[in-house]
Amino acid sequence: MEFKYFKLSDFDCQETGENGMQGSFIEELDKLREVCGFPFIITSGFRSLEHSLEKVKSAPGTHCKGLAADIRVANGSERMMIVKHALSLGFTGIGVAKSFIHVDKRDSTPVLWCY
Repeated sequence: MEFKYFKLSDFDCQETGENGMQGSFIEELDKLREVCGFPFIITSGFRSLEHSLEKVKSAPGTHCKGLAADIRVANGSERMMIVKHALSLGFTGIGVAKSFIHVDKRDSTPVLWCY
């Protein structure tokens, strides 16, 4: 798989090195990166079921399904741009933190949360 702004390895599980990212999700992330107009640093992509954050959950999250990524942000402007454009591009899960934005393509009701 080839993408405009990302390498598949950008999404490797930080604890196991596994990578089960969905190509279609990375293509959507490419579109988001394009409209935002600034580089994205992925701080978390795919997570193995053995990842410490996933092992404590009652059910696998969207990172385990290859349908989520956390994007580092430097300021409120970047935060706003990512959220605004993610919503317009149909991302259905958005989490806002001080240093990153989580985006995903969940199958359930769209949600927005703060960390």
